[in-house]
Amino acid sequence: MGAPAAAAVLKRTPLYGLHRELGARMVDFGGWEMPVQYAGILEEHRAVRERVGLFDVSHMGELDVQGPGALDALQALTPNDVAKLADGRIHYSAFLTERGTFVDDLLVYRRAGDSFLVVVNASNTPKDFEWARTWAQSRGQVRVEDRSADYALIAVQGPKSAALMSRLSKPDPSDLPYYGFRDTEVAGARTLVSRTGYTGEDGFEVYCRPEDAERIFRRLLEEGKPEGVAPCGLGARDTLRLEAKMALYGNDIDDTVTAYEADLGWIVKPAKGEFIGREALVAQKAAGIPRKLVGFEMADRGIARHGYAAKTAAGSGVVTSGTHSPTLGRPIGLALLPSGAAAVGTEFEVDIRGRSAAARVVPTPFYKRPSA
Repeated sequence: MGAPAAAAVLKRTPLYGLHRELGARMVDFGGWEMPVQYAGILEEHRAVRERVGLFDVSHMGELDVQGPGALDALQALTPNDVAKLADGRIHYSAFLTERGTFVDDLLVYRRAGDSFLVVVNASNTPKDFEWARTWAQSRGQVRVEDRSADYALIAVQGPKSAALMSRLSKPDPSDLPYYGFRDTEVAGARTLVSRTGYTGEDGFEVYCRPEDAERIFRRLLEEGKPEGVAPCGLGARDTLRLEAKMALYGNDIDDTVTAYEADLGWIVKPAKGEFIGREALVAQKAAGIPRKLVGFEMADRGIARHGYAAKTAAGSGVVTSGTHSPTLGRPIGLALLPSGAAAVGTEFEVDIRGRSAAARVVPTPFYKRPSA
C-alpha cells in the first residue's frame, strides 16, 4: 500500500496572522485558509447592516489588461459594453463560454482606454487568466498579466463605512460614485479605493500592497471603534450577499447556467457587436429562456441548501443557495426553476433530506438598504 497523499497546502493572505490574533475560525475556502467567523455570523452580519464590517478578500484575483487593443479585447471577451465605461468607473460582467454560460463573473475597472483591471473570483484566477491570455494572444496589441500577488484587498462595508474611510483617506473617497474608483492614500499607504460591495450595503474596497495590508486593517479597526467596527468572515459575507441576491460562482452560476437563466440579462449587450457567447444567448432569448434563477422563502420549517431538489407544477428545479436570513428572520434561498414556475407567488416543494417542504417564489432582492 502506498503512502497516504499529502494534504494540500492552503494558501494564506497577508492578513492570516492577524486573523489568528483576532480569534477567527479558519476554513478551507477554494484552496485558501480564510476566516469564516470571529464573534459569530449573526453578530458580524448585524455589524454590516447597522454599522461597519471589515472583510479580508485578498484571495480575489486581479488581472491587468493593457495595450492599444485592450478595449477591443474586453469587448469580445465579456458581454457588457466596455465602451460605455468612463475612466475611473467599474461595471459587473463575466467571461462566458460559447454556450453563453459562465467561465466566471467579474468586475471590469477602466483606468484608461488602454488600461483595465479585471477582478475575478479566487478559485477561478488561474483558469480566468489562461482564458483571457490565450484569447488575447490571438488578437495582438493587448497584454494580460496576473497581478494577484501584487494586491491585498480589504472590503469596508456598512452604512458607516464612508465616515470611517473619510477619516483615514486622502483624498476622501466618500464622494466616489457607486461603481467608481480612484487612487487614494489610506492610513498613509498608496491604495486604489473603489465603491462597489457584495453585501447590499454602501461600502469600499481597498487594494493595497500586501506588506501594507495588516497596518491598514489595524488602523481601520482602531479608527472605527466609534462606529462599532467589526472584523467579519466568509459566513456573514454569504448571508449578506444572499439577502442582496448577489450570485455566487459555484453555487448560483457556473458553466451550466447561461447569463439569461441567471437573471443577469442586464449585463448582456448583443447590440454592441460580437462577443463570446453572443450567438447562443441571442438564440436562447429568441427560443424562450427555459429556466430562471429566482428568490424564494420557505413556507414550512427547514432551510433549503445548495443542491436540494425542487419540484414544481412546471417541472423539476434545483436550489442553488439557501440560509436563514438574519435580517428577515426566516429561511430564504435562490433556485433555478422552470420559467413556467418562476413568477412571484408560485408555490413549489423542496426535498429537505427526504422531507417535502413548501416554498414560494418572492421578489428580490430580499433586502434593500434604506435610502439615504
